Amino acid sequence: MSAYPLLESIESPAALRHLPREELPALADELRAFLVESVSKTGGHLSSNLGTVELTIALHYVFDTPADRLVWDVGHQTYAHKILTGRRDGMAKLRMKGGVSGFPRRCESEYDTFGVGHSSTSISAALGMAVAARDKGEDRRVVAIIGDGAMSAGQAFEALNNAGVVDANLLVVLNDNDMSISPPVGALNRILARLLSGRTFNAARRAGEKVLSMAPPLLEFAKRAEEHVKGMIVPGTLFQEFGFNYIGPIDGHDLDSLVPTLQNLRELKGPQFLHVVTKKGQGYKLAEVDPILYHGVSKFDAANGIQTGKGGGKLTYTQVFGDWLCDMARADNRLVGITPAMREGSGLVRFAEEFPGRYHDVGIAEQHSLTFAAGLACEGMRPVVAIYSTFLQRAYDQLVHDVALQNLPVVLAIDRGGLVGADGATHNGAFDLSYLTCIPNMVVMAPADENECRTMLTTAFRIDGPTAVRYPRGTGPGATINRSLDTLPVGKGEVRRRGKGVAILAFGTLLTPALEAAEALDATVANMRFVKPLDHALVKELAESHDLLISIEENAVIGGAGSEVARSLETQGLKTPLLRLGLPDQFVDHGDQMLLLAEIGLDAKGILESIRKFNS
Repeated sequence: MSAYPLLESIESPAALRHLPREELPALADELRAFLVESVSKTGGHLSSNLGTVELTIALHYVFDTPADRLVWDVGHQTYAHKILTGRRDGMAKLRMKGGVSGFPRRCESEYDTFGVGHSSTSISAALGMAVAARDKGEDRRVVAIIGDGAMSAGQAFEALNNAGVVDANLLVVLNDNDMSISPPVGALNRILARLLSGRTFNAARRAGEKVLSMAPPLLEFAKRAEEHVKGMIVPGTLFQEFGFNYIGPIDGHDLDSLVPTLQNLRELKGPQFLHVVTKKGQGYKLAEVDPILYHGVSKFDAANGIQTGKGGGKLTYTQVFGDWLCDMARADNRLVGITPAMREGSGLVRFAEEFPGRYHDVGIAEQHSLTFAAGLACEGMRPVVAIYSTFLQRAYDQLVHDVALQNLPVVLAIDRGGLVGADGATHNGAFDLSYLTCIPNMVVMAPADENECRTMLTTAFRIDGPTAVRYPRGTGPGATINRSLDTLPVGKGEVRRRGKGVAILAFGTLLTPALEAAEALDATVANMRFVKPLDHALVKELAESHDLLISIEENAVIGGAGSEVARSLETQGLKTPLLRLGLPDQFVDHGDQMLLLAEIGLDAKGILESIRKFNS
């Protein structure tokens, strides 16, 4: 007998909508159990997805998807959505090559109405869809589902500000999974939510506005009275001011509250805002106790949970950064650590504990994090911004105008440079070397191993201007860490292997496969270290003593480090042929990092084949 009889009967939301409402709680139990079993075998985002089970069921039960549009924010809350929209079997290959993505993708399903990997885009996209439906005369509903963390980003508020004055039918659902910012949720709130979302209340309000419009002072008094009455029981004043009809908060795990409230809201016109309270890890006790640990997981035993006992093994680059940050903070009290809501992912947990007064998590606000750092630097502090490569893209204007133009000493510790594996194209750090090197005043470094990463961070910290150290996800080759705070000569590379004929100029951690390929060719290999300023003298020396130069980087081949080498050759009047290897001019999909690198020819075998093909 199947463990999931109800769930296995749901191949699409249309089938879900044929279920009697009283069976929905049982379906939620099955869906939650399936999520734990499935993600424990593949890895992925768990606790946040467990928290949206009932909400997802209710949305697909009430709205006529895919004709009605559900626009999800990020992908950490969409696994239940994927399972209910025909991808249950595909979860066995979640985030693997050729398998289901961990994020919504338009090319994957008609139910994924908007592709997303970065947060806080849902309201903007949903508003665009709602306006399009209005202008085309289509009777469809559009719903944006956004988490309370994503509401800390400026784009979300820009969209709210616009939506409140646009005549379009839009429902924003705030999935609030931080109980500390919400009042108690119970029967009273359920009753109020039904009342405030119902036709009777809203018809009465519209009729009252029409009558009182004859006497503007009375209308203003009535509006203020309504705000004060609602303000005593719901925290909706802010969203009311944006022009939304605010409903909630209601229990996001109570289908008897969710379904009728959503049914009422589906019939209302104009901008609507529903505040639901959920719990990360709901229904899986281990994730409820430690939702952060179970946010993004590798494979684990579902019965016993994640085993956190310390073992041996190599340090990740993220851990190297975290250790350096604490050591540097002890050595220099000007250091301030900043992260845009990525304390765990960027390795700042220990720093936050040891230096709480110098630690700043600014929320999902990458633009603010850079300008905030610039303000600190103006006053003599030495800010270090820990940020993923793909997230730094969102703060490019601030990097150019607020940091680099003023030549301020801000250190960018750029994690996840290059391919990231399971998270795929939305999270690959494919472009940072390209978009950083064109900015005046920037110093850009790419370490070849863990110890060089630490040394480069110290070097960056002691430069009186904007600097970037970009390093990849995961572990390195296992270099011994020198705990001293040494520096490197700025703009100087080193020759790691002397050969003849061919010289490979490696930027970053692809030095390891470059050295392996060089053994078969008896080629020279240089660890270039600095993308900007480039070691022009070393480029000249290698160009004059070799027949062919190869640049290699885990960055877009267009505009990256190889382009800087080509510019150096041109500027110095050198005619030595140059083959540039890097990430291709395409978005690389999710899958195992090493397999992906091999597929695009950036492992030792691929490097060797590219050189031989170029020489043939």
